[in-house]
Amino acid sequence: MQSLFLLFNHTLTPAQEADARASLGVDRIVTPPQDLRAVWSGVPPDLPEISPYLKAVRDWLLAEARLADYVLIQGDFGACYLMVRFAFDFGMIPVYATTRREAVEEPQPDGTIKITHHFNHRRFRKYGV
Repeated sequence: MQSLFLLFNHTLTPAQEADARASLGVDRIVTPPQDLRAVWSGVPPDLPEISPYLKAVRDWLLAEARLADYVLIQGDFGACYLMVRFAFDFGMIPVYATTRREAVEEPQPDGTIKITHHFNHRRFRKYGV
């Protein structure tokens, strides 16, 4: 059975979890420990190089993931790039979630417009090589 490891700044929605189980065939969804979630969601913008910063995340995946496990990778662009390459190098399958986005505009009494965005999960897509 395959697992889905989350490198993701949000909590999976019920629709995403159901889709992961159905379309990816995973039986286990693994959230990183709190300290690693903080690392992933808090990539410092002033670091000139982030590979050393992500070492604990790489070490966690190497210790926990198996060949052909999925890794949901979304977040800081540079961190995503590095972790997607890492996942490919170690036989994991990196994926990202796609959404349909809808905006609803509501005129307000003061003349401003309130815009509400709705994101609806569509699928998981594999990163290309």
